[in-house]
Amino acid sequence: MANTNATIHFDDDQIKRARSRDAGTATGADVNDAIVFSRTISRGRSGEAVNYAKSLDAEDPEESGLRRAGDHKQKQIFKGGQLFFLAYQSIGVIYGDIGTSPLYVYSSVFGSTAPARDDLIGVLSLIIWSLILMVTLKYILIILHADNQGEGGTFSCYSLLSRYANITKRDPREEPLVQLQRWTTNEMHNGNLKVRNTIERSSVVKGLLKTIGVLAVTMVMSDGVLTPAQSVLGAVQGLNVVVSDISHATVTGTTCGILILLFVIQPFGTTKIGVTFAPVIILWLGLLAAFGIYNIVLYDAGVFKAFNPGEAFGYLIRHKESGWRSLGGVLLAFTGVEALFADLGAFSMRAIQISWLCYCLPTLLLAYIGQAAYISVHPEAYAYPVFETAPPGCKVFILVIAILAAVVASQAIITATFQLLSQIIKLSYFPQIQVIHTSKRYHNQLYVPLVNYLLCIGTVIITAVYKNTTALGNAYGVCVMFVTFFDTCMTTLAALIVWRIRPWIVFLPWLFFAALDGAFLSSSLTKVPDGAWFTITLAAVLAAILILWRYGKEQQWTAEREDRMPLSQFVRMDDDGVYRLVGLQGSKGGEPISFTNGFGIFFDKGGIHTPTAFSHFINKLVSTPEVIVFFHMRPLEYPTVPAEDRFVVSQIRMLPNCYRVVCRHGYMDEVVTPDLAAVIYHHVRQYVLDKSRGALSPVRVPSPVHDAKGGDLSEKASPKSSMAQEAEVPNELTLSQLQAAYDHRVLYVVGKEEMQVKQGTPIWRKILLRTFLFMRDNTRNKMANLKVPTERLVEIGFVKDV
Repeated sequence: MANTNATIHFDDDQIKRARSRDAGTATGADVNDAIVFSRTISRGRSGEAVNYAKSLDAEDPEESGLRRAGDHKQKQIFKGGQLFFLAYQSIGVIYGDIGTSPLYVYSSVFGSTAPARDDLIGVLSLIIWSLILMVTLKYILIILHADNQGEGGTFSCYSLLSRYANITKRDPREEPLVQLQRWTTNEMHNGNLKVRNTIERSSVVKGLLKTIGVLAVTMVMSDGVLTPAQSVLGAVQGLNVVVSDISHATVTGTTCGILILLFVIQPFGTTKIGVTFAPVIILWLGLLAAFGIYNIVLYDAGVFKAFNPGEAFGYLIRHKESGWRSLGGVLLAFTGVEALFADLGAFSMRAIQISWLCYCLPTLLLAYIGQAAYISVHPEAYAYPVFETAPPGCKVFILVIAILAAVVASQAIITATFQLLSQIIKLSYFPQIQVIHTSKRYHNQLYVPLVNYLLCIGTVIITAVYKNTTALGNAYGVCVMFVTFFDTCMTTLAALIVWRIRPWIVFLPWLFFAALDGAFLSSSLTKVPDGAWFTITLAAVLAAILILWRYGKEQQWTAEREDRMPLSQFVRMDDDGVYRLVGLQGSKGGEPISFTNGFGIFFDKGGIHTPTAFSHFINKLVSTPEVIVFFHMRPLEYPTVPAEDRFVVSQIRMLPNCYRVVCRHGYMDEVVTPDLAAVIYHHVRQYVLDKSRGALSPVRVPSPVHDAKGGDLSEKASPKSSMAQEAEVPNELTLSQLQAAYDHRVLYVVGKEEMQVKQGTPIWRKILLRTFLFMRDNTRNKMANLKVPTERLVEIGFVKDV
């Protein structure tokens, strides 16, 4: 379908045939899920309009016309100048960690003993091939493709899998809005289908995948506490070379001051920070490369034989166990690669590939080779390799640049933590906290204030406790290797289920990279008694909190599901034209509903069903305002939605003068304002006016919003509202009635849900649920956060058992 703006008509018979066709080809686990996933039959962007038309197969006619193809997140594609500008930014954000590793890799590997030349070349070979295999081949050329609509990280890869396989539960309000892309049975090879069916049938495997995704997030966050301390402290320790009698307290204090300054500038946003920091890293890596060339020419060009992988194997064979243990130091050469994947959303795959392959990789290789050339002649220089190998007269200059580069090095993990936390909040693994988008042009550049404060406090404490990079190195690296192994496994599943590559083609690359991950991981685990226990413990505690929150949310969704029903389930009109309650949750049924003067706006955070606040309002009071508006807020992954496309109005047939208004808003749109009632009234009035003129058009599929261009943020209303017509109802509302209701009284009605643990719940579940409810009660948004007149705000409380 070439034109996604064409009007779509899709009748019930077509929907039934589509469902039966999808179900008829299903086997095994497909049979149970055919109905759930039948809406997505066509593939690719060209089929998006058809997918949208199929989504009009609603459980309730109220839903018709309220889902838009452009509401789903779209991956941003950058070309030309924008792409190279992002590549430039990425150097300043992503590569600081990897770029400052030359400060301490050799000292971490060799400890307190100066290396022999053969051992030095063996370790150099390990470093070279680690950068080529672990970073370039594995991440840059393979794993970066496993993105979820442009977002990166292990948890994002888990989200990608959940769109192609039935492996996760969802909020019932969001289920109809999720863009599922599950391949049908006939579209998959038998081996791939068996893998998917095995995962979908096994609750253990699904739980394991969820745990892996959560642990990957918490391990990156745990390393996020150590990385700034490791990088900045490693640079400031260079003062020991320039000022021989400087005290440890001065080094530690200077480091803490620099770290605090780093976190203070985070609110400026990724673009400004990246543009500012990029010249520092470019200069730093350029100097390292220049020093490398200088030392290679002046001292020992024979170290180039380290490109022979046999040198690495020879080193490991000679030293056996101690050689294997030294891999824990070698892996410091590519720490930060996990943040590289997590930061994908802030830049793009192509930008990261360009910056790494064209600049960062060549300069790092020259840096390590040049250091080895100098150390082979001056073995004692391994302790401070960057400062000792600098040409005469450059030590103070390189110290200043090293400190600046080390500050930048911390940015990769900080930005990655913001990205990952945003992902887990959207998927209900963490309470809703403030997430600030810092760019209109680049949609995934974020700042999370609470996380910034906590990282700052944790990093300063860690620096003060550990005091030197050797001690920090013992705690650092284990979580990195766990995350890289998790990325290997998740990407392998994506290759099987999403990309549909045959298992025998996928198995050998997985085995190769899993063996590499296993070698480095097993070595780094030897550091657990010496300090790595801290990061593992911190990651485990954070993971427990995330999993507990998710468990509580799933129990909450189960309890709320019974309230998520269309109006037809609890309101009816009898033969005399009187509206009555059908009976809800054991209430006395058949009571006539009374209508009072006024204009009532019932809030709903999401979804397209009747707001829970309204169902409880009408059930308890057996009365409604004369004009009823169900107001649904639908946040989109775009900076702003043009004012003329922001509101979708439809009429609900089960009650007189009942309308649904869906507000599609971007992350920079301010929607809930003191004049919200006037905005809603304007759109409902325009709908009524157009309907009376017969001017309503069929539902149209809008083009997806790809950029930040649109209406002014201050523009609250437009006569060109998007509309979707419902079935005719008797006693159509007139403009004068609407005006009278609005002038008489406006009420904003919100629901306040209190939850309690069911009687007879097992003690272990009771403890978990009460902990969740405690967290929920202390993180909920309060009524005061709604920027509407408080004298018009009504809260409907209700209690649910979990």
